[in-house]
Amino acid sequence: METLTLEKLKEMEPGIFAEGTGTYPELYNGPIRWVASRGGIWDWALYYHRVEQSAEWVKNYGAKAFTKSVIRKLVPCDDEAWEMYR
Repeated sequence: METLTLEKLKEMEPGIFAEGTGTYPELYNGPIRWVASRGGIWDWALYYHRVEQSAEWVKNYGAKAFTKSVIRKLVPCDDEAWEMYR
């Protein structure tokens, strides 16, 4: 994935812009599906839940990630884009 920048956030439509699956013990004890979603004002967040759930389900009902090291590993971003993480 390319590095997320504030400029790229401004250009994209709201909604899921990155997703994946994997095991991240810092977030959950078991495999997860994660999605990164842009909000309405150039903000963004990463949500996760069990891997069996769809990406859209995870976006709407998943837990929000707060572990900076994992978030920035899954969605590489510059400091300006990181400041828009909500």
